[in-house]
Amino acid sequence: MADINHVVLVGRLTRDAELKYTAGGQAVCKFSLALNRQRKNGDQWVEEAHFFDIVVWGRQGEALNQYLVKGKQVGVDGELRQNRWEQDGQSRSKVEIVANNIQLLGGNAPGGSGGSSYGAERRGSSEDRPPREDSEPGSGDRGSATPPAGGDDHFTDDIPF
Repeated sequence: MADINHVVLVGRLTRDAELKYTAGGQAVCKFSLALNRQRKNGDQWVEEAHFFDIVVWGRQGEALNQYLVKGKQVGVDGELRQNRWEQDGQSRSKVEIVANNIQLLGGNAPGGSGGSSYGAERRGSSEDRPPREDSEPGSGDRGSATPPAGGDDHFTDDIPF
C-alpha cells in the first residue's frame, strides 16, 4: 500500500506572500497561514491559533502572489514536506506545506465573499463540466419537482437509484 500525504486547510494569511526565485530561475512563493480552532477548557470554549508555512512553486506562485495579502482567506490543498539542513553544526528541520491548489475565498476581512481557484488542476470549474441535461439554458428553476415531459426517467446506466 502506498503512503498518503494530503493536507487541506482553510485559513487567513498572517502576512503578505513573498515571491523569490531560485538560482535556476524557478519561482517560489511563501506565506504563513493562521487557522483558529476552538477547544473546551473547563466550562468555556477557548480559541486557539495554529500557524502553518505554505510554499507555492512555479507559475502558480507568480500568478497568485499579488492576491496573497495579509488577512486574505484561502483554501490550500497540498502535501507536507520536511526540509532538513545543518546550521552552526546543528541538524535542523522544518515542516512546510507545498500547495498543489490554492482557492482564494473571501475578502481581506472576515465575512468577505467571492472566490477563485488557482492550481495545477482546476477540478470542477464550470468550463470543465458538461451542461445539465435536466434544465434549459438560462432557466433558474433548480428546485422544480416536476418530471421532464414524457414522464420517462433519464438514467445513464441500468441501475435506477
